[in-house]
Amino acid sequence: MPSADELRSRIPGWGADLDPADRPSVPREIDGTIPEGTSGDLPEEQTEHEPRERSIEHARLTPVFGTSCPPRGVSGAIRKLAYARYSEARAAHWLLLLAADRVESKAHALRSLATRRPDNPVTETGVLSEARHHGLSSRVGHNRVDVVHHPLDPVIVGAPWVLGAWATLRVLRRLR
Repeated sequence: MPSADELRSRIPGWGADLDPADRPSVPREIDGTIPEGTSGDLPEEQTEHEPRERSIEHARLTPVFGTSCPPRGVSGAIRKLAYARYSEARAAHWLLLLAADRVESKAHALRSLATRRPDNPVTETGVLSEARHHGLSSRVGHNRVDVVHHPLDPVIVGAPWVLGAWATLRVLRRLR
């Protein structure tokens, strides 16, 4: 096993976290000065038009933040709960964010049904390209590990649509 000095001489930057003298931020940590060639000023704060998610670990938002998809609806409420209640170090925080993504994707699918051009699960999932572009033959016999779950793919993709259609039919029959 090579020594730390041998590795440091052979690999640039190796062990930077071992010796405080090798860490680039140490001068600033020691005397509080800003290294030459850098700016210690924060950028101008971006105005906040809507309340944004903010981790409970941080006192305020970063000066600049993204607002392309502000939280809204049920998924937004789940996201706000995740940020307001749980630390980013907790699994519950991330599980709530995953749940919010799932809720948003289902809401998008429902919203698309109300448009003139709803989503088409047959073409968008690539089912047709499997038959047209040698989908099965490109996998079988090539030692691919994902071959095991291929029988489950149609069930995972199609089952929610089939169950949704079945539930809709039941509701319509009861209403009739």
